[in-house]
Amino acid sequence: MARVGKKILEFDSEQDVAVDLSTKISELSAKYIKEKGYFTVVLSGGTLIDTLRKLVEKRDVDWSKWIIFFLDERVVPLTVPDSNYKLAYDGFLSKVGIPKSNIYSIKEKVTPEEAADDYEARLKQLVANKTLPLSPNGFPIFDLMLVGMGPEGHVASLFCWHFQRYETQRWITFIKASPKPPAERITMTFPVINASKHIAMVVTGKEVADAVKVALHESDRGFAYIPLPVQMVSPTNGELTWYLDKDALSKMQGGH
Repeated sequence: MARVGKKILEFDSEQDVAVDLSTKISELSAKYIKEKGYFTVVLSGGTLIDTLRKLVEKRDVDWSKWIIFFLDERVVPLTVPDSNYKLAYDGFLSKVGIPKSNIYSIKEKVTPEEAADDYEARLKQLVANKTLPLSPNGFPIFDLMLVGMGPEGHVASLFCWHFQRYETQRWITFIKASPKPPAERITMTFPVINASKHIAMVVTGKEVADAVKVALHESDRGFAYIPLPVQMVSPTNGELTWYLDKDALSKMQGGH
């Protein structure tokens, strides 16, 4: 199944995924901090945050040079359990030394449209001051994009039957009727995801096995095939690595 810019790594357990992922992230952190003085990382929510637990144990990471962004966020107060910021802060960010000024959470007490506009404006300011480079087709480039996948194949808050998955101009878009509560969200778009230097697709557990089978068995496509959102993750000039445990691969037959 290998193709240009895409690598699939299989592990016996989620624990093994967590260990290998932590090593890869710490290596990338050292590389980019040495090259330019900081490391830009985009986090998604869900089980991914727990899979970062082994990264917290790394003693050679210069956390003060990390800059954190959120792949998607629920438009709720940052203090409630539904917030991806709270999930990430409680489960990961609070355990390491990343300055709060380097963590880009969404603006509170505004509409989804306003939250999306504000987050995009803040990214554009970071492009203007040269913190984030711009891709040839006009999208911000992050060093590492950490992505999870839902059981039906969605990534970020880009769902199967929502038009936002086809957005080609905006950096950040908004959703008012998410099929998963809470209904109101903002999310990075696929052109932004795909502009990243490194994309880690971290997918574990039996509940995602059906979507993994569809996503990786490209030969099963029919004439009227509509790709899952996860299949739209395709780096324009970077590297995509899938991290999969045996449970996530349990519906596959005969390997890749």
